[in-house]
Amino acid sequence: MTFARRRAELFDGVQYDRRFSGPSTGDEKSMLLGFLADQRATLQLKCAGLGAEVSRCSVEPSTLSLLGLVRHLADVERRWFRRVLAEQDAPALFSSPHQPDGDFDHASSTPADIATAWQAWRDEVAFADDYVRHAPHLDVQGQDTWRGTVSLRWVLIHMVEEYARHNGHADLLRERIDGARGM
Repeated sequence: MTFARRRAELFDGVQYDRRFSGPSTGDEKSMLLGFLADQRATLQLKCAGLGAEVSRCSVEPSTLSLLGLVRHLADVERRWFRRVLAEQDAPALFSSPHQPDGDFDHASSTPADIATAWQAWRDEVAFADDYVRHAPHLDVQGQDTWRGTVSLRWVLIHMVEEYARHNGHADLLRERIDGARGM
């Protein structure tokens, strides 16, 4: 007899099992980094095994795609950790004041463009993780044109929220591409 499977059971295996590996006890910084790492791993899982399909848009006229999400989240990581907290002169990589949705609108399906987007995302994640590891405490502050003064704590919570929201989009985008469903 065959039973129907729940959505959460369709993404399984080693990647799925390791995705939620953050601590459930301990200090606040470790827990926030754990939740953020879990959300980043979810984005990677939703894009796993795809080639040019990663740039397929959701529905007309939207330009929302998995690749657009990768590009967007690279820019978001860059903004909060490099520009706001580390005070670096680091303009967005995929969008601009003249093309505020460039991260989504110009997500090309060429292998080189896909590789560039993923490398940019990995570079920004690595910078953010290094920044947080070396921060003396979560009350480190930066100045943002949108929010004013923000703490590292606020940025980490916001990043978890940002990824969680976009991973919901990624669920639907991936299901549209090949029917894969899951957490």
